[in-house]
Amino acid sequence: AVVSTQSGHYGRDTNYILSMPRLTPDLIEEACQFVNPLKERELDLRGKKIQVIENLAATSDQFDCIDFSDNELKRLDSFPLLSRLSMLLLNNNKICKIAEDLYASLGNLETLVLTGNMIEELSDLKGLEKLPKLKYLSLMRNPVTTKTKYRFYVIHHCPTVRVLDYKRVRAQERETAKRIFGNKKAEKENTFVPGEPVKKGPTPQDREAIKAAIAKASSLDEIRKLEMVLNSGSIPGF
Repeated sequence: AVVSTQSGHYGRDTNYILSMPRLTPDLIEEACQFVNPLKERELDLRGKKIQVIENLAATSDQFDCIDFSDNELKRLDSFPLLSRLSMLLLNNNKICKIAEDLYASLGNLETLVLTGNMIEELSDLKGLEKLPKLKYLSLMRNPVTTKTKYRFYVIHHCPTVRVLDYKRVRAQERETAKRIFGNKKAEKENTFVPGEPVKKGPTPQDREAIKAAIAKASSLDEIRKLEMVLNSGSIPGF
């Protein structure tokens, strides 16, 4: 029964949700299953108007490839552990978010085709960075591909990718990507954050003063203390 309210909107929304096509165990069982030209077991879920990934545990991890093309998915998430899955086809959906823990479920994924989706920002690709075996990636016809240095960003942050948008990643591109993005982490670590204690290392003059004090030290214990100060970079009393 549909729940009614004074405005009536909740009832209509509930009715819509109940009628929304879902990825049920029955749908998975009834979907076309075959051996594709790559001699991989493939599950064909194309064009089912699916909006949410769910119930994939019903596949019992029996497929090398799952084709979700031409659906209405908005998020790439909610995968169970699928150790066998090596290829995921998601052409022409509405995906704009990628789960950051995708690697925990899809550790053997090698091919990911996201052509024709709605990924907009480079930061939205963070969920792809930890996929340990990702080799073939397509993000064509996503808004993110228009971002400056998009290709270099992906090459640097997804170092296992060999082919990006159907173009082989070249050694020269990797070198350029490293020059552009390789020092970002170091820059971030050296950035001053208000409220955090400032780390001060010894100046050359401080080091010379400590070395002179070591030379003049009258006991082994005093020498050890001065050497500890010099090596630690903390210079109380100087």
